[in-house]
Amino acid sequence: MAAHKEHLRVPLQILRKHNLFAKRSKCIFGVNEVDYLGHIISGEGVSTFPSKVKAMLEWPVPKNVKELRGFLGLAGYYRKFIKAYGIISKPLTNLLRKNGFTCTEQATAAFKSLQAAMVKAPVLALPNFSEQFEVETNASGKGIGAVLSQKGHPIAFISEALSEKHLTLSTYE
Repeated sequence: MAAHKEHLRVPLQILRKHNLFAKRSKCIFGVNEVDYLGHIISGEGVSTFPSKVKAMLEWPVPKNVKELRGFLGLAGYYRKFIKAYGIISKPLTNLLRKNGFTCTEQATAAFKSLQAAMVKAPVLALPNFSEQFEVETNASGKGIGAVLSQKGHPIAFISEALSEKHLTLSTYE
């Protein structure tokens, strides 16, 4: 708690020195976790917001492009928590093409996979810039991806499904 008080003292002194004020109703002190922009930030790291995950789990299988865009918008916000997000979501993003919405078994399976992946989303570690970072990359016949981690704990995931054009290119291209 003493360290927390010291971390508060410095910025509050700077505010006072420059005659700046913090709005008391927007300040929270002495808590173990903070809700911020749809994430929960704690000493363990950054995690998804439970109500958002619940909304994704309860989302019905999209029946039109508008419903699909809504789901992909919500799921896409948490893409850095999901390993191979781009590859998993590719059948769904293909449905967004003009006159391309035909809900197939593959698209329904991708929808269910994204819902399941959100339940298993890990708590992402907060980066420590004095520690060494590890980057693990992967490329397959469907997409590319990477995991940024420290001490074996993921900080962020990135992935992208390859388009038909890019699937035909050689590795160095």
